Amino acid sequence: MGLGPQLAVFLFFALFGAKVGGQNSTSIQYKPTVVNVGALFTLNSTIGRVAELAIKLAGDDVNESPSVLAGTRLRMIVRDTNCSGFLGTIERLHSWYLACPCPCFSIRATSVLSVEEDIALQLMANDVVAIIGPQSSGVAHIVSEAVSELNVPLLSFAATDPTLSSLQYPYFLRTTQSDYFQMNAVADMIDYFGWREVIAIFVDDDYGRGGISVLGDALALKRAKISYKAAIPPNFDESELRELLVKVNLMESRVYVVHANPDSGLSVFKVAKQLTMMSSGYVWIVTDWLSSILDSSETPYANMMNLIQGVIVLRPHTPDSRIKQKFLSRWNNLLQRGNVSSKLNTYGFYAYDTVWLAAYAIDQFLNDGGKISFSNDRILYNTNQSSLPLSALQSFKGGSDLLNKLHSANFTGLTGQIQFNSDGDLVHPGYDILNIAGTGLRRIGFWSNSSGLTVIAPETLYGQPSNISTYSRFLYDVIWPGETTMKPRGWVFPDNGKKLRIGIPNRASYKEFVSKDTSPDGVGGYAVDVFKAAVSLLPYPVPLQFIVFGNGSTNPNYDELVQKVADNYFDAAVGDISIVTNRTRIVDFTQPYTESGLIIVTPVREKSTTPWAFLKPFSLKMWCVTGLFFVLVGVVVWILEHRMNTEFRGSPRRQLVTICWFGFSTMFLHTVSNRQCFPMI
Repeated sequence: MGLGPQLAVFLFFALFGAKVGGQNSTSIQYKPTVVNVGALFTLNSTIGRVAELAIKLAGDDVNESPSVLAGTRLRMIVRDTNCSGFLGTIERLHSWYLACPCPCFSIRATSVLSVEEDIALQLMANDVVAIIGPQSSGVAHIVSEAVSELNVPLLSFAATDPTLSSLQYPYFLRTTQSDYFQMNAVADMIDYFGWREVIAIFVDDDYGRGGISVLGDALALKRAKISYKAAIPPNFDESELRELLVKVNLMESRVYVVHANPDSGLSVFKVAKQLTMMSSGYVWIVTDWLSSILDSSETPYANMMNLIQGVIVLRPHTPDSRIKQKFLSRWNNLLQRGNVSSKLNTYGFYAYDTVWLAAYAIDQFLNDGGKISFSNDRILYNTNQSSLPLSALQSFKGGSDLLNKLHSANFTGLTGQIQFNSDGDLVHPGYDILNIAGTGLRRIGFWSNSSGLTVIAPETLYGQPSNISTYSRFLYDVIWPGETTMKPRGWVFPDNGKKLRIGIPNRASYKEFVSKDTSPDGVGGYAVDVFKAAVSLLPYPVPLQFIVFGNGSTNPNYDELVQKVADNYFDAAVGDISIVTNRTRIVDFTQPYTESGLIIVTPVREKSTTPWAFLKPFSLKMWCVTGLFFVLVGVVVWILEHRMNTEFRGSPRRQLVTICWFGFSTMFLHTVSNRQCFPMI
């Protein structure tokens, strides 16, 4: 981290001041009248302005409650971390003259390091048994080093960096929801809408890097990925931000996940609006920092809402309850009287519950016989040769027992059930999924680690079996940027993408398949036409560059052409390329679009239809023989009948007609029965 444990310890006590003295141990009598709890956060910030009053109200409520810390008063000591020379002072501690160039505090080094003026003296006179805060994940990393060394529990209501774990910092306890769960919620949404690549825009500090790292892991489980990580410097200016957004706008993905700080994150959307990146086709998913801003604003400015139309934003889910509504009414009354400058956001609820968590744990610690006492740390006591007076710092002897009481807490607060799992995270993490449309927020669903994406409040599903599946996920319709309800595709072909290099064999024969020509593409033929038709069916444009292979006087070597595709000289090859075994080992072929094999070529004769088509079944000779048989039968019958049968007499013409008719009827006319016709035939 760049800061050693000893420097972090000094930083912590410069802010909260452990008991300093020459004695080896300091004890406070059993059931003390006052217990000191420190609070460390930035007062002039979106979260700090709400947390300051929430902590004060919680402290007052604890002291007024007869059910907790009976006879003992909880005193909250609030300190502001908004000091521009915060880290600069630490880096200069080994110099002879040290100073922080801001009014927070200043330090001078003499033969024994002393803290200047009344602020430091006041802080050094307090015995703090627990610390609430800080809100910054970066500061939490530093302070966690100190509290772990001095056995003082650190309860953070706003440090969401998932790398702040109880394994590395045993005295760190997160009383809000970790970004580990928030990033899993984002990954589930991306998978739900079917996108496979996103661009992460994040502030380049511990908070931003830790969250985006978890997002990458969560997306990998969904067969998706972060295609580009756009890191914003913590102290950026608009020109740097514009340059960064112009760069990501040239890329393929149109799905952006913004993980920034509440006090500077809106600048991203201000520049994005100027670059027309809030129009149709874009997707913006924002973590809970934006909901903190909107919830804190009594009446969101119209220009602010205009910047973020169509955005999907997450907010830590807090169940509706009677005590929550009562506290909201109390806060609104203070707001109307001018006692508070902003509305209540989710982190205000967590800050309030954190004070009660500390009060319950201290109460149980004292009831179980615990004593508030401090002693010199052996490791720090052996650092007398150091230029820092670390041997004067004392550790909390009951810190381990108090930490166990905190981990075993189980009560219902404004944010719901306050209970921790074995990893030190709150049980039942959940988020509201909000869509910004018009002048307000509309809730399109929820996410929890037990039910996934759903439109049912998570607390109603806690008692049911976990059912996270593709078919059970559901969200209400989203109004996307550009005021459209049609789901964006999520990507475009990048403007800075390279053209596909397509190898075309320049044949000397059979140029109908593929050849070089004078068209705008420079190539033509049946194979090229099929390829262009297939590319035109894709739902996105594909820039192509056709490169001729061969001199045109002789047919090129197709094995060499295929090898150039395998060597990535060409991205693809188009032509009458035969699919043979040795080629399939190094490249992939499409399905063949022509059939190969033996083909018989025969002339085609057109046959006309005439009224004499009924004569076609028999040839001319057959018809002549048939007619001859008619005459022959008629003559035979006439010879046998004309002497006795008068029907066969008369004029020659009549006898000829009778012969023909009788010969025909004898063969085809059905007279009486088939057996009688048989001898006649």
